[in-house]
Amino acid sequence: MSHHKRRVYPSQQFIVSNGNPSYEDDQSNLPFMPIPTSPRLSTDPGGLYSPVTLHTPKPMIPMTVNQQLDYMTSDLRNLQIRQDGASQSNVYGSPRNYSYSLDYGTVPKGKPMNHLYPIDLMAELPPPIHDLTLPPPPLLIPQQLSLVPSEYSNSSPDYIRCTLNAVPKNHTLLKKSKLPFALVVRPYQNLNDDEDSVPLSDDGLVLRCRRCRAYINPYVTFIDQSRRWKCNFCRLANDCPYQIDRGLNNSISSRYERPELSNAIIDYLAPKEYSLRQPPPSVYLFILDVSSKAMKNGFLVTVVATIIESLDSIPNRDHRTQVGVLCVDKQIHYFSVPLDIDSDKISMMDIGDLDEPFIPQASKIVVHLASCINNLKNVLKTIPDLFMHNNSTYFALGPALRSASKLIEHIGGKIILFSSTLPNIGIGRLRNRLDGNVTKDVTELLSCQDSFYKSFTVDCSKFQITIDSFIASNHYMDIASISNLARYTGGQTHFYPGFSASKLADVSKVTKEISKHLSMDLNLETVVRVRSSVGIISNTFYGHFFNRSSDLCAFSTMPRDQSYLFELSLEETLVTEYCYFQVAILFSENTGERKIRVMTLALPTTDALEDLYASADQLSMVTYFTQKCVEKALTKSLDDSREFAVRSLQEMLLVYKRDIAKNNNITTNSLKFCANLRMFPLLINSLLKHIAFRSGIVPIDHRAIALNQLESAPIPHLIKLLYPTIYSLHDIPDGVGYPNDEGYVVLPSILNASTTLIERYGLYLIDNDNELFLWIGGDAVVELIQDLFGISDIYSIPLGKQELPILENSDFNVRIRNIIEKLRECNDMITYKSLYIVRGPSLNEPVTSTTSREIATLRLWASSALVEDRILNNEGYREFLQNLRIRISR
Repeated sequence: MSHHKRRVYPSQQFIVSNGNPSYEDDQSNLPFMPIPTSPRLSTDPGGLYSPVTLHTPKPMIPMTVNQQLDYMTSDLRNLQIRQDGASQSNVYGSPRNYSYSLDYGTVPKGKPMNHLYPIDLMAELPPPIHDLTLPPPPLLIPQQLSLVPSEYSNSSPDYIRCTLNAVPKNHTLLKKSKLPFALVVRPYQNLNDDEDSVPLSDDGLVLRCRRCRAYINPYVTFIDQSRRWKCNFCRLANDCPYQIDRGLNNSISSRYERPELSNAIIDYLAPKEYSLRQPPPSVYLFILDVSSKAMKNGFLVTVVATIIESLDSIPNRDHRTQVGVLCVDKQIHYFSVPLDIDSDKISMMDIGDLDEPFIPQASKIVVHLASCINNLKNVLKTIPDLFMHNNSTYFALGPALRSASKLIEHIGGKIILFSSTLPNIGIGRLRNRLDGNVTKDVTELLSCQDSFYKSFTVDCSKFQITIDSFIASNHYMDIASISNLARYTGGQTHFYPGFSASKLADVSKVTKEISKHLSMDLNLETVVRVRSSVGIISNTFYGHFFNRSSDLCAFSTMPRDQSYLFELSLEETLVTEYCYFQVAILFSENTGERKIRVMTLALPTTDALEDLYASADQLSMVTYFTQKCVEKALTKSLDDSREFAVRSLQEMLLVYKRDIAKNNNITTNSLKFCANLRMFPLLINSLLKHIAFRSGIVPIDHRAIALNQLESAPIPHLIKLLYPTIYSLHDIPDGVGYPNDEGYVVLPSILNASTTLIERYGLYLIDNDNELFLWIGGDAVVELIQDLFGISDIYSIPLGKQELPILENSDFNVRIRNIIEKLRECNDMITYKSLYIVRGPSLNEPVTSTTSREIATLRLWASSALVEDRILNNEGYREFLQNLRIRISR
């Protein structure tokens, strides 16, 4: 490392004038609330006892509305709600101050609620984007409401959050507010269970309400001298079994030490009553496209090499994991794999009958990973050589899927598809809908071309089979049709347009993403049910799964990198001051164990419109509208999606102006809204510009995969997909790009996504959650180019999908590479972000350039991340707000 003198590059000339809001000023008067932490691990060892009866029958006891009136009687006798009674501090303002005592039978009134802080959207330009990193409005639940005072008694928003952190008491108020009412659920925070710190109850005791079947949780109450517990969902009194006061080895223990009474998020080791059969092993059946296209672009060779390297990292904790391989062109090629200790001779069987293909003995094709791993590697190594000179342009995907499902239907598992060819023979054959000179309607192109891709998933759900797809091609692949396979089986579709194995960057992305996908832990035979307080129902679900009934979602395998949305509605008037939601997930693990994950959320109720708006969660709301827009794009049209999003936002602004801000001074040029929703209009405007919804010409496969991604992305990733993060690199202060005391690389400050902040001499990094763009200003100084690339000529910098050169003698190069690697780190998604190097325009740019068209295309792609600007014929944010203000003023 040389003693390279630190260079000072030109800094931005953008100055925030007096009167314009800055990020710090916007929040200076508001107390800071740290992001809630994840649930902790319990230290309670538990014990092993005979389980109680734990079937899930139909409700045995009818419920009535009057049962809500039983709320907070003897179980909350003399409850004191203090000024500091909220379980979390208020990021938008301190809660209202109340101090009083509750006597027997009273219903609390005037409980603390979030304050409403009005702002003028027109005066907050540029918008304070640091608000995107704020937690939702706090859950103002008195700690005394839970059995055991604990910071974990209510669910963390990382796992479950509601669009409204104060629930309306009646449907009329909800309808009047125009606000959405839904739960956003992300059951897992990491790809691997070793990093997921959820407490476990493993003594076999699982207590559930006899009527509504809710699980015991921190908000139940004990009555009749603690002989019974009252359900906080339906108010039914249930008997307490003697095991509740027993610990390890049948020793006497306090029930209040049980983890399920102090943790809103809890895992149970499920008793045998929760299993219809022994938990199945994990099964991975690979379908490999071996047609000429997959050979020419090198995708087959890349995939095979990656699988070989990943076999050792496939989850196999119980040593029962099974793996199989099918190769497909115009035939289906099976491989019979013997045990490693028996033989190394592998036989291949070719089946040409695609209508009624012969199915070999499954035990010879899908084999145990532990005992056949060497022979599996040998099979994979020989595949590229076997099909090296394959001239077949056919790909029989439908027959291959049917055969694969027959092989594993007795046990279930994952079918993982790797393809570079449009299915063009046999059942499920697809035609190229882009052929011909006739302009195709986008709605038609986004529809499923063949019903097979939906009907086949019904059988997959019945046999506990999930389908994942990895598709790499520079041709039309009809992602709109093929993505249904993953959409309805709990899987995911990954698309690599323009893939070429001759490009190291392409190989790196595919290799890393497939490796992380194969090493990801899975839930098997999973069902999810949402329960809520009397009067609230959930009957519309969004995400990748099979909707088995009106209140049950089925996952053949549940991945770790997706989230789900459950829309709620009010059937009855709520008369209680607090309501509850519970998400229960029953699943099998790769360890051979059956478990239940229970997540309980408590929220206050209100009959005030102001409280609804003050407690609205803008990021959850954006998730809701994204799901709705995706649904409309796939079932109606893109115009309907865009119109729905804008109309919904307009209605909210109108309600706020008419019913909440009516007593405030509203000037002609103002657009009033509440502070906790100040980013919501920006995100809606960004949603309209996303490649999934923007008007104009977009390659249909790119639009289809974007829709597919939006409907399953967890909130942090969804927000970055809509509003990319932009870092200024040419003026980074000392310390940025180096690890801090905790070992984490310090990232630069972020900028608004607008060209007004992009200097011609600057260096910027754009992160849209899929790719990274390193934007080099066309007039960047020579010293910056030299320090970063080791060359002095800006026009000699290789552009497009590249990697930065390693210059150990350049401190600046090391720091920028550290920042890029930090942004690529991701333990909750399989995405590996490719780096694209883009050179900005310059007055000194040569008039003739051999790659001018490619550079222009790259610049246009990168600049589409500047979502506050006008993109093609899509409104810029300022124009968007002005038009909204005009419309609601009419």
